[in-house]
Amino acid sequence: MCSRLSNYLIGSFRRITKQLALLFLIGSFSVQAQEINQTQKKPASIKPPAQWLQTSELPAEASESDNVKKKPGLINTAVNWFRTTDLPGDLQIHGFASQAYITTSDNDVFGNSNKGGSFGLTEAGLNASVRPLPRLLVSAQVLSRRAGVGNTGMPRLDYGFIDYRVYSHEANQFGIRVGRLKNPFGFYNDTRDVAFTRPGILLPQSIYFDRTRNLGLSSDSVQLYSDIAHSSLGSISTQFGVALPVVDDRDTAYSFLGSAGAELKGRLVREVSYIGRGIYESNDKRIRLAISGSWVNIGYNPGGINDFGPGSIQFSPIYFSAQYNAERWSLTSEYALRHFVYDNNFATNSASKNLQNLSSFLSPNDFYGESFYFQGEYRFTPKFEGILRYDVLFTDRNDRDGKEYKAKADNHFGQFAPPAHSRFAKDITVGLRWNVTPQFMLRAEYHHVNGTAWLSTLDNVSGSTHQHWDLFAIQGSYRF
Repeated sequence: MCSRLSNYLIGSFRRITKQLALLFLIGSFSVQAQEINQTQKKPASIKPPAQWLQTSELPAEASESDNVKKKPGLINTAVNWFRTTDLPGDLQIHGFASQAYITTSDNDVFGNSNKGGSFGLTEAGLNASVRPLPRLLVSAQVLSRRAGVGNTGMPRLDYGFIDYRVYSHEANQFGIRVGRLKNPFGFYNDTRDVAFTRPGILLPQSIYFDRTRNLGLSSDSVQLYSDIAHSSLGSISTQFGVALPVVDDRDTAYSFLGSAGAELKGRLVREVSYIGRGIYESNDKRIRLAISGSWVNIGYNPGGINDFGPGSIQFSPIYFSAQYNAERWSLTSEYALRHFVYDNNFATNSASKNLQNLSSFLSPNDFYGESFYFQGEYRFTPKFEGILRYDVLFTDRNDRDGKEYKAKADNHFGQFAPPAHSRFAKDITVGLRWNVTPQFMLRAEYHHVNGTAWLSTLDNVSGSTHQHWDLFAIQGSYRF
């Protein structure tokens, strides 16, 4: 065992070293080109003091990128054209792209990461916004995401909406948004698709599941929002919406219905749901507090007599979030309590033994899941940041080790029953971020994980997963 682990770590270290060397080389060329260009075009002057990047500022577009003069090139020429040309209606166009390399000791994450590593996580997006009227905003983003079997890279509408500001006075405003909107929960969901705005390559999976990303990210909804600021007390932002969740992907079906998703002839259908969030922020941006919640309703539409009955699922999580920001460090923690209810209509007349067992296993079912994380970030310099996180997920808070679930599953599925460790996950993460330029970023991180609760069941056969495993990842990201 020790020899196997030693060989794996040595092999992984060599592969990661090669990839880091390549990415660092690219970053170095980018920095050198920028410095040469600035030396040729700018007179000598006193260098301004370094500006620290606060965590609360990360979701916003970096303003210093407008002041950096880049070496002429096809991409930069196009970007500069959009920035310097007088576009109609305050039209703004931005984009981003990122590529990650992931290797694991056991289990697969975003591809065959357990077999020599994988470049299976690729993200690229293009967004545009235009303000045809002072109170009216139209915005949309198209995203291509390749992340394992469940995400093939096919471009899809990430969000697209109309925002009408009903009232606006100084820092206070009230408005309405209609369209495909980001689901407002937690601190990071609104901007999770852009690598620059995440605290790591992987978000805390106990809160921001990647295996049900499409369901969690956005929904077709109508949302009311407000921002209220006080000169001494701080500001409060609220959002509340009526939504139809996005449930048309295989990962979501497998997550809610298990392995029978491969046999089912019907499909999940979205039903009217509700979501809301309130965020408090002090005027100095040191303290951020939030509470979020949703009531998600999902139905199942059978595809024939040899299928499940027309069952329904209710998913109602509530999230509590807190963050403290200092000049060089930030502390963040989020806690979630998730209520799952499967009604008693998942009956089946199918001759499939697997469907019969799963039908009686799922319906009826009522349980609470629990998850939380503690995260610390430290900014060594304006360019280098470190992160340390402890992330915990329990699918059922009353069965934290999964033993009761395993005993029940053994009675229904025998040797094909999912293991107990598929019901929990405890993840220790250490990572480093290098802001090479305002547009280019490199990241590296290591995860030591106990449990497989947040792994995609499309990428992994549940009976063959390993409870204790490690993950190494590096990522290069660019934005304009």
